[in-house]
Amino acid sequence: MLADPAVIAALDRSGLPYEVMECDPALADTAAFCAAYGIPLDRSANTILVASKRPAGRFAACVVLATTKLDVNDKVCGLMDARKASFASAEETMAVTGMMVGGVTPFGLPPSVPVYIDAQVIEKSWVVLGAGSRSAKIRMDPSELTGLAGVSVVAGLAFSRLSDQGEEPA
Repeated sequence: MLADPAVIAALDRSGLPYEVMECDPALADTAAFCAAYGIPLDRSANTILVASKRPAGRFAACVVLATTKLDVNDKVCGLMDARKASFASAEETMAVTGMMVGGVTPFGLPPSVPVYIDAQVIEKSWVVLGAGSRSAKIRMDPSELTGLAGVSVVAGLAFSRLSDQGEEPA
């Protein structure tokens, strides 16, 4: 199986242009995928499911570049109106999205799961996203995502991985 059929159906319903890229499931995790397929890390957009802890039971999908770190404690908690949140476990991710970690995508999610996209993602002319399985990725223009229901572009959703270590980004 390449891309998840439900993801492809959601993409086709959206009318957005996209390209399916087949990949070895063992190479689906970001660093391995980018190294094996020659994709720059700043063109890989990870979709991360976040689960609220207080109150429990709320979920949000956050799309950030692989070169950045999701601001869960401040930005995401504020967006989710939660006092505490963390990355959803692999089991929670599968239960909520029907997708395995390494293949999660903003397409085909339950309508109850809002999608927050870091503004830095939208600035790119193309990115690679999950395709609902570990056997494929979706390449597309991320600006196309802004018109989808349930999607919000959020400035400052993520920050440079260097800046959180006290270093200036290159």
